[in-house]
Amino acid sequence: MAYNILTINPGSTSTKVALFQDMEQVKVLKLSHSAEEIAQFASVADQLDWRLQIILDALKADGIDLKSLDAVIGRGGLMRPIEGGVYRVGEAMIADLSAPKRQHASNLGALIARRIADEAGVEAYIADPVVVDELQDMARVSGLKELPRRSIFHALNQKAIARRYAKEVNRPYEELNLVVVHMGGGISVSAHYQGRVIDTNNALDGDGPMAPERAGCLPAGDLVDLCFSGKYEKGEIKKLLAGKGGLVDHVNCNNVQELNEVRAANGDAEARFMLDTMAYSVAKYIGEMAVVLKGKVDAILLTGGIAWNDCVNDVIIDYCKFLAPIKIYPGENELESLAENALRVLKGETTAKEY
Repeated sequence: MAYNILTINPGSTSTKVALFQDMEQVKVLKLSHSAEEIAQFASVADQLDWRLQIILDALKADGIDLKSLDAVIGRGGLMRPIEGGVYRVGEAMIADLSAPKRQHASNLGALIARRIADEAGVEAYIADPVVVDELQDMARVSGLKELPRRSIFHALNQKAIARRYAKEVNRPYEELNLVVVHMGGGISVSAHYQGRVIDTNNALDGDGPMAPERAGCLPAGDLVDLCFSGKYEKGEIKKLLAGKGGLVDHVNCNNVQELNEVRAANGDAEARFMLDTMAYSVAKYIGEMAVVLKGKVDAILLTGGIAWNDCVNDVIIDYCKFLAPIKIYPGENELESLAENALRVLKGETTAKEY
């Protein structure tokens, strides 16, 4: 008998919901939210009842009976740091996500999942949120003791892709050393050492390689001068680091496919140069993580939406193929990753942790 799993992934302007029977996606709904609708709420947490009702109405319209569900799993949000795995949504998690230190739409994933699961009479879960923290101690230290490094990365997709590769080579994830790269609006490059991510970059705040919307590592002294130049307020500087940096700042575009297939293909030399430069930046961080693993790298895995673009993949492969075999798994894969994690719990392959 197949398990019915409802997955929920709230984004800034949409909520993606999918119904899986085991790992077969039988229904997917993308519920869009206009800027005007979002603007009526003072905070992300205030959107809970509104988004929940939109989802419930959509499920009813599609004839999905909540009582048929075996589990509900939502995308994890900006909670306190935790190790990787599947977590049951309990009162402590609900409290932290209802009054979070940082606003993000993903904070609603667990809250919506719990409310739907209560009505369905099943458990609610999250898995591998962006705050997964398995760093080794040295990876936490920066050159200023007041500024420790933090682990905030695309943990859900990275862990799922790492496990997928492990199945393909018929080896436990916990025995492999992998460098996994998620490439989207932000880019995270991580060292997976025997099932734990022992080093990574803070992709949320713009640390690491240059990305479509992230500035990446910057010249420190020049950044200080820019901050005190009087040209920008604090919030504007933060937006330059994450949101308006990277390709957006250089070529006013965050769409890699458009830059490659339209602009570069029509002779835009700057577009081609910046795509190559971004890939070069990613390659440098792959090399850094290979060093973290002491050169013992079983594979390098490229994933995320940008991994659909050979113009980026080919540059990375050219620079990094001497380090280890490289495999490409294009796409965000978030709904599938959530379903896979819930299924592992339902089948008894793993145990849900308490937050």
